[in-house]
Amino acid sequence: MANSAVPIAAPPLRQAAESWHPVRLRGRPFFEDKNRAFWTLQSIGWGGYFLLRTLSGLANAMGWAYVLHTALLTATGYSITLLMAAAYRRLIRMKPIYTWAISILILIVAAAAFSAIETWSSATFIYPGSRLDGIRFLGAIILTVTLLVAWSALYYSINFYLLLEEQSDRLLRLESQASNAQLAMLRYQLNPHFLFNTLNSISTLVLLKQTERANAMLSRLSSFLRYTLVNESTGLVTIAQEIETLKLYLEIEKMRFEDRLRPHFDIDPHCDRALLPSLLLQPLIENAIKYAVTPQEEGADIAVEVRRHADRIAIRVSDTGPGTDGLHTRRAEESTGVGLANIRDRLAQAYGDNHRFETQSETTGGFRVLIEIPYQVEEAEEPK
Repeated sequence: MANSAVPIAAPPLRQAAESWHPVRLRGRPFFEDKNRAFWTLQSIGWGGYFLLRTLSGLANAMGWAYVLHTALLTATGYSITLLMAAAYRRLIRMKPIYTWAISILILIVAAAAFSAIETWSSATFIYPGSRLDGIRFLGAIILTVTLLVAWSALYYSINFYLLLEEQSDRLLRLESQASNAQLAMLRYQLNPHFLFNTLNSISTLVLLKQTERANAMLSRLSSFLRYTLVNESTGLVTIAQEIETLKLYLEIEKMRFEDRLRPHFDIDPHCDRALLPSLLLQPLIENAIKYAVTPQEEGADIAVEVRRHADRIAIRVSDTGPGTDGLHTRRAEESTGVGLANIRDRLAQAYGDNHRFETQSETTGGFRVLIEIPYQVEEAEEPK
């Protein structure tokens, strides 16, 4: 017995590519519209600043002049941070040394301007007639620097996180596109060989003047191609669709081999909606026909079995052809130019290491391919 297996490990790439957003508003990502998110947070933050300072002043019997003073400071802080945000938006994409150096300079200038306005407002509305002195300015700038540092830290942390999310999403999209492109390339390697064999058979029938059989084969070929092209964009089909495709293919081949080709299907109904790469099993049937049916006068049986075991799908394709002590496997791989290696690559692209693939050949006769993949269905069809 010749075996080759791939261990089961990581989840499929498609699951890993799903993005996650920590903050949502009415079912939508909060930062989906960055402009709206900024104005929302800016307004809530400075609104909270105004409310807290107003309540603090009223609680200390500062009078309504303090409310006017706080309103002026809130408007000042709101306006200054808008200017800071405009500058930070450009700085965030520069080299770190420039980002931090210029940001610190902007922070110092902004804190000085804010504190100067606060000192003037205090002397005008709260303590009218008092002198403007450096001590009062120093006390104001310490609090202002703390406030603007907190605002800047929040601004940069949110935007750095969003940039990281964008880069991560872009990388996942590129990986997905590369994976889909390779899956498509592997799939396209199958169709030309099948078309060559079928058209060659039709040509032979025409030369033998068996026009009715040639027309019937052409009709079935068109049905087969139409069926497979329906799933061209996704590359994934259900087990039920894949089995229907195999039956269409076997109807074409049965016109060549008649009773020498004896297909059997044993499909667990619980597997019908499970997904797998389209045309994954067709090369196995093609190999079985070439190396089991063709060389034997009596032909051979070809069996396809599909079973579900918990969250796994087990697929077995076997034939009753002559055993060749390992040669069968090698010749099967050569039969399509890509053969079993193509199937291995497609499984690896679709499921990573989360699959099993084995081939078995007995000297007494028979060849089997065992495939095990995760049980997956369309998201809309997931059982509740």
